[in-house]
Amino acid sequence: MRASIVSATLFSLASAAPFSFPLQNGFPNPSADALKDIQIQAQGTLTNATPPANVSAEGLTNLKLIALNEVFEVAFFTELVQNITNNVEGYLLEDLDREYIIKSLTAVIAQEELHGLNANGALKHFGANPILPCQYQFPVSDFMSAINLARTATDVVLGTLQDVIQIFAQGGDAGLARGVASVLGQEGEQNGFYRLVLGQIPSELPFLTTSDRNFAFTAIQSFIVPGSCPNIDEIPLTTFASLTALQQPSGLFDDQIQFQFDNTKNSSSGLFITYINQQNLPVTLPVSQRSDNTVEALFPFTEHEMNGLTIATLTNSAGPFLNASQVADATVFGPALLFAN
Repeated sequence: MRASIVSATLFSLASAAPFSFPLQNGFPNPSADALKDIQIQAQGTLTNATPPANVSAEGLTNLKLIALNEVFEVAFFTELVQNITNNVEGYLLEDLDREYIIKSLTAVIAQEELHGLNANGALKHFGANPILPCQYQFPVSDFMSAINLARTATDVVLGTLQDVIQIFAQGGDAGLARGVASVLGQEGEQNGFYRLVLGQIPSELPFLTTSDRNFAFTAIQSFIVPGSCPNIDEIPLTTFASLTALQQPSGLFDDQIQFQFDNTKNSSSGLFITYINQQNLPVTLPVSQRSDNTVEALFPFTEHEMNGLTIATLTNSAGPFLNASQVADATVFGPALLFAN
């Protein structure tokens, strides 16, 4: 089932028509001339370094997930810039530097296009199919909610790429790690910009929250029109049953947070809430059943200084868990995304 990061940002689904590819420049299959224009807008180029001769099976899965995510990001930011430039209600930017924001986001679109072309180019190099675009719907109706969602999605990417790089290292794919590390840094630069727009300090945490590939794979699908992805089934990752946070933590003290889940898909008995925050060991706590599809749990902000992104899942075990991957192995519902400060 599709988990929602929509609930984490407290938005309702907009009724706009789904976003579809290709773009006017031909992306995801731009011509050579269009690629030159993309690189000018991106202020840089695709790498001309030769990729490794071989890749592990897990490394190939990494590239497929990256491609899926990058194309999703191109869709999101393209729609956002279209809404701003067309002066759609909610995107007028009367109190903001409209020209600077359009320039910044236009560069982001081009940079994400290059990220996507790089990942799909690597897949082709290794004899795998490129990941094809889907149709997308984004649950935002104004500029600030769109930037909040951009921050949310980018935070998840920053955690996921940590997992990707470690899997490359463990699988003997060191030749692919450096390029992905450069993308991780670039996404961090983006997120500082989104946080500034939202009135937050640009650097979220001393050590960014980590994640697991399966959480990102699940979260991305909350923006995809069901049945619209030609080959998403070629990505051998898990899609979890949904978990929704009904409120966000205060970021001032401990809170009781209610979580809603689809109890028609999995049993809700014997579950625990497990939080992943920063680079710390996951925290697992008991839950109180509030209804057939709702539980409540403590968010222990004070004890663990749980600022920034926290990934919450309902697990079938209390652990203890040593890392995000062990949490994913025990996850029944999730992820729900929580933010404090």
